[in-house]
Amino acid sequence: MPETQLKVTRIIRAPREKVFAAWTTPAQLVKWWGPGPVTCPEAEVDLRAGGAYRIANKEQDGSITWISGAYTEVDPPSKVTYEWNVSIVDGPPTLVSVWFNPHPEGTELVIQHARFTDDTVRDMHVQGWAGCLDKLEALFA
Repeated sequence: MPETQLKVTRIIRAPREKVFAAWTTPAQLVKWWGPGPVTCPEAEVDLRAGGAYRIANKEQDGSITWISGAYTEVDPPSKVTYEWNVSIVDGPPTLVSVWFNPHPEGTELVIQHARFTDDTVRDMHVQGWAGCLDKLEALFA
């Protein structure tokens, strides 16, 4: 099956240092992570190449889906790249790269999520990223 990927771009009205911190600091992640009604009761981050992270997605029914992996590149406040494993999705990890680019209105956030082997799983992530970024925008509103 061919590899698929997605790319999402959003302008966040905050300096990139603050957006980078919101993306990589557990105390900040729990404030905004999770699409729609999904919340983040717990986040662990070892922000260095080879360091691990783990983020809890708490669903409305109380169940938790874990997202975890290791960082492969950390370049504050410009970019992070990390493996992406979802506890409810079988298969090898995907790869997420996030760029925090300066922009006249704040930060241009560019997410490239690659190595999907299934279009359905990729499409699920398109919706998930959009929901998460809505909450990140609201954090800085």
